[in-house]
Amino acid sequence: MIDAPDEHAPDEALSSLDAESLVRRCLDVVNSAKAMPLSASVLVSRDDIVELLSLALDRMPDELREARWLLKERDEFMAEKEREAQALMDEVRAQAERMVARTDIVRQANRVAQRILDDANEEARRMRHETEDYCDQRLAGMEIVLDRTMKTVRSGRQKLQAISSPADRQRQSPISEPEESDAESFFDQDRT
Repeated sequence: MIDAPDEHAPDEALSSLDAESLVRRCLDVVNSAKAMPLSASVLVSRDDIVELLSLALDRMPDELREARWLLKERDEFMAEKEREAQALMDEVRAQAERMVARTDIVRQANRVAQRILDDANEEARRMRHETEDYCDQRLAGMEIVLDRTMKTVRSGRQKLQAISSPADRQRQSPISEPEESDAESFFDQDRT
């Protein structure tokens, strides 16, 4: 029995120990047992060892249940943290994809904008050239009309000068203002 106060605790103290403590107590009993003379064997009280091992076995199922429960709790905790980490990673990936997509959209929008600007500049150049060609054609047409008009005016003036008599020329003095002839008033369009 375990009644020696110096080596073992009383029964009330043993009831509060867990299975590991009881097994350690059993080891202490075996290690502190008296050796038999001329032998490696020790003399141990069977009742003490059986009592300690019985108490340890009685407590083991409770402790195993607690250990299993703690392991289950730990596994559930780890699974929850794994799910949270996976959800966070999924969110980060989605955000990264959105950022990449925005970057691609911006890049594509810049390409489209540049193409629109290039097309607009090309259209402006084409319209400017067409306008310049149109103006040049109109001015060339006006030049032809004005050239013909100038030729007609010169021809008319030459005819008028040929018709004027030498006497009319003598009447005009170099100092006095020349009188208007009927031919000159004919070509003067400002007067009525």
